[in-house]
Amino acid sequence: MINSVAHIEINVSDITISKSFYTKILAPLGWKQFDLNDKDIVGYKALDSTHLFLVQTERGYTNNQFHRKNIGLNHIAFRVETIEQVDQYAAFLETESIKKLYHEQPKDYSSEYATEHYYAIFFEDPDRIKLEIVFVK
Repeated sequence: MINSVAHIEINVSDITISKSFYTKILAPLGWKQFDLNDKDIVGYKALDSTHLFLVQTERGYTNNQFHRKNIGLNHIAFRVETIEQVDQYAAFLETESIKKLYHEQPKDYSSEYATEHYYAIFFEDPDRIKLEIVFVK
């Protein structure tokens, strides 16, 4: 039995803006964009075959803005293999002028999560969905 996430689907307010953002932030993590022949859906595939889909929200629902404090998704964490990769990604966020949440530099959250290593940086997508780059051991 395989125990992993097959895909994540995110409804977005503007597919063009979100596609540009996610293409930029996922490329350094090895994710590849693929075409679904649908102007309202963008697909990405990770090295482990996990998929992420961005879907243009239907017109009647775009007024309902996302907030991670509501019931539902809080954030998505992307795992990397080393602490150095978290640091490199933080530098990438700086270069791309992507605002970081909580701290300007990655932080060691090991004691908060009772793990040997939990080192992460947080930021938001254009719809304010919180994203995390993390090394965890």
